[in-house]
Amino acid sequence: MPEARSLRILFMGTPDFAASSLQKLIDEKANVVAVVTAPDKPAGRGLHLHKSAVKEVAEAAGLKVLQPEKLKDPDFLAQIQSLEIDLGIVVAFRMLPELLWKTPKLGTFNLHASLLPKYRGAAPINWAIILGENETGNTTFFLQHEIDTGKILFQESMQIGENENAGSLYDRLRQAGAHLVWKTVEAIASGQYVEREQNEEQVVHAHKIFRETCRLDFSKSARELHNWVRGLSPYPAAWCLWEGKNLKLLRSNPTDIDCTGFPPGKFVQLSSGSLAVSSSDCWLEITELQPEGKRKMTGREFLAGHKLEKI
Repeated sequence: MPEARSLRILFMGTPDFAASSLQKLIDEKANVVAVVTAPDKPAGRGLHLHKSAVKEVAEAAGLKVLQPEKLKDPDFLAQIQSLEIDLGIVVAFRMLPELLWKTPKLGTFNLHASLLPKYRGAAPINWAIILGENETGNTTFFLQHEIDTGKILFQESMQIGENENAGSLYDRLRQAGAHLVWKTVEAIASGQYVEREQNEEQVVHAHKIFRETCRLDFSKSARELHNWVRGLSPYPAAWCLWEGKNLKLLRSNPTDIDCTGFPPGKFVQLSSGSLAVSSSDCWLEITELQPEGKRKMTGREFLAGHKLEKI
């Protein structure tokens, strides 16, 4: 069997979640012969071209970088085939054409930030928190036609903190995922792995999150609302309308203070001096928020500039 560091690897990814895995491969002196990432995009006020996090890591290591507009471009695919790739690795990237993921001799595997088959899709970290899970993890699996459905190689679980938000969990999964990627490379090189079919009866989908997805429904319980807030924080952020303007809610705490008699979505000042909003059962304390066009602030800072009913 080949040694892990001798495998000719094609790495495909774009954001910092993927960049951590690429950096791990570089640190382990893996033979990454090419990196495929998204084309540079205009960003900022000056609309200067912005490199992806993966491209920055790849260029710093002197790796070959490919940025095709279309993954089905014949010239790009011919270039990939000429590289004689042994193993393909995908982390946070686009859906691949079959010819691309079938080109590597040993196959192509993906790192996904959930315990598949739970949370298949674009936003597994967000939905795991929104739906109140206390555990998630990372999965590596071989690609096949349907997205996130391939045979599982390895899984590692991780506890979700009771009040942890998506940003914190993202960072922990990103770091752990990088180590799992290298573990998977070593296993494939040595042949020491067992593929496992996904159980279709356990599938939970993690659909892409749109702006309207993030709008809070105050008819839910305080605990459910708290999960929505932390599952969407810091980005894209849960929001509601307050006095006709958008209000992002970034951090919260469910209370056990009954709010019966108040309409859902009413903002008040609690006797403790905290900002809170009514739900279907109890008050939800808001500890960090961002009014439209203004900076982030604490609930108490918000109250300093707004007179609300005190209860």
